[in-house]
Amino acid sequence: MLTMPNLPSQKKENFKCIGVLTSGGDAPGMNAAVRAIVRYAIGRGCMVKGILKGYSGLVDHHIIELAASSVANIIQRGGTILKTDRCEEFHDPAVRKQTVEILKQEGIDGLVVIGGDGSFTGAHLLEQETGFPVIGVPGTIDNDIAGTDDTIGFDTAINTAMEAIDRIRDTATSHDRIFLVEVMGHSSGFIGIQVALGGGAETVILPERNESVENICKTIERGIRRGKTSSIVVVAEGPEPGLSSRLSVELSRAGYTTRVCILGHTQRGGTPTAHDRVLASVLGASAVGYLLAGHSNAMVGIQKDQVVLVPFQQVIGHKKSIPPELIPLSQVLSS
Repeated sequence: MLTMPNLPSQKKENFKCIGVLTSGGDAPGMNAAVRAIVRYAIGRGCMVKGILKGYSGLVDHHIIELAASSVANIIQRGGTILKTDRCEEFHDPAVRKQTVEILKQEGIDGLVVIGGDGSFTGAHLLEQETGFPVIGVPGTIDNDIAGTDDTIGFDTAINTAMEAIDRIRDTATSHDRIFLVEVMGHSSGFIGIQVALGGGAETVILPERNESVENICKTIERGIRRGKTSSIVVVAEGPEPGLSSRLSVELSRAGYTTRVCILGHTQRGGTPTAHDRVLASVLGASAVGYLLAGHSNAMVGIQKDQVVLVPFQQVIGHKKSIPPELIPLSQVLSS
């Protein structure tokens, strides 16, 4: 069970206001993290200001004060009330320097950034170049951030995808068809492997592992020999669009009747699971606690159910790998 870390009760001298923004792709549970940051900070005697639309809102000076009532009834909502964006301008060191002046004008003494690797890169550069204190909270459905076992939104995304697969399997069985179900995962197969295992898929295609059409056909044939008349193939989207459609064409040429179902952004939205709400609440509050205690240039994460503080340098650009035993396990259970 997740618990708050032991943090000093005293806060950093003259620390009166915290800023918070959400950046990159939205993830279910981001609102729960914002809520925790606002209410925990207010409980510690700090004002909180929300930056709208991520780094773009910081560049454009779109900042509002957040009271405890501002975050009422948002813990169950997907997406982010602060909105989010990807900001090309923030890649410019001169722009980052200007944003610190904006933060100071607003009386903000430290910043919490909720997002993924790209968002943390911006946060790290901001502090490295200007000395402005920043702490990151991992919010991404891909669960591909190094230094943490879990990320906000991942649990909701896999449960959303599994619910869809359960429904699709009914149709696949009724029509004796092979369904290629595409889940998110541009460069990471965490969603793919978890959904394949939890959904009982016959095989899974991941960015980390090249699977030939020949091997997919062999897996399908093994099932047919056991009397199966339908199959579910989970496909992580990968770096190139259209992977599921290309596989469908090749399987059709091999004599199989296939259908493609792309789940797409349905995995990003929706009500966060209890797990994601608790994770977001603990990480959000912990980020404030560490910031007030004088820690920064780091991410709060989870390792073995414990909250940890991981320097950005150990997070940014480091790819987290799928546990190697899960892939052969999915093969054994599907055979």
